[in-house]
Amino acid sequence: MPPRKHRRHPAIRSVWRNWELYLLLLPVIAYFVIFKYVPMYGVQIAFKDFMAAKGIWDSPWVGWDHFERLFNSYYFWRLIKNTLGIGIYELVVGFPVPIILALMINEVRAAWFRKTVQTVTYAPHFLSTVVMVGMVFIFLSPGSGLINQLIKLFGLEPVSFMTEPGWFKSIFVLSGVWQNMGWSSIIYLAALTGIDPQLHEAAKVDGASRLQRIWHINLPGIMPTIVILLILNVGNLMGVGFEKVLLMQNDLNMEASDVLSTYVYRSGILEAQYSFSAAVDLFNAIVNFILLVSVNYLSRRVSETSLW
Repeated sequence: MPPRKHRRHPAIRSVWRNWELYLLLLPVIAYFVIFKYVPMYGVQIAFKDFMAAKGIWDSPWVGWDHFERLFNSYYFWRLIKNTLGIGIYELVVGFPVPIILALMINEVRAAWFRKTVQTVTYAPHFLSTVVMVGMVFIFLSPGSGLINQLIKLFGLEPVSFMTEPGWFKSIFVLSGVWQNMGWSSIIYLAALTGIDPQLHEAAKVDGASRLQRIWHINLPGIMPTIVILLILNVGNLMGVGFEKVLLMQNDLNMEASDVLSTYVYRSGILEAQYSFSAAVDLFNAIVNFILLVSVNYLSRRVSETSLW
């Protein structure tokens, strides 16, 4: 009998057929393994009294002590309130704006005007956080800021925006929306290009107005993209940006600006409480993970669109 040929597993055959694509994927896999998964070895210091001289493995085990200290801390509820407050504010205000902007840009027929609007709205994304916060301070300065100059024109007293806790969340969120709305709209514009033009032609024949076509064709067409990005945004609800908060933070607005990420910075870097700060950050990550899984489950049950 002729020798039987050795048959490869279907998965191996697929990899062999598309080896160029897998080769391109290797740097991405290496990045996540090296910078995301390998450092997870150090998460155990959240359950230890870490001492640099002894190292991670030989430092004494303390169990849940650091978490109990966090939950019993005087600052705990203030940190949760501020972190959740900014995160929900960003989600409610910042999430719909790129969708609306993409729908508006998609309706522009003059190519030169559409490109101009896209360039103007994309540009702020490329500003560094330091430059962005510096611009905010300049515009909102009580003495020479543009906003306070306009307030003075109406005979009102200038407002010290950056030192009043009540203004912090609005300034933080609205400046972020201005900076990122153009860049965030790109993915929605890409999704809009995938909608069949024949649907619009048929709707025009039936007498549908432009608003009706946006509501009944464009929005349902990009809804899967909206749902996926909403899940990702909710999964990062507690991940309020550290750098921008720290740059805008001062002793006078600390009541509204102190969030979990800045607390980790103060306790871990400035006060060298490495184990305690690791416990705080691990708590933050676990809450984000629970939110991500929960919203993904609800989305899969309601709309059949989910991450997995």
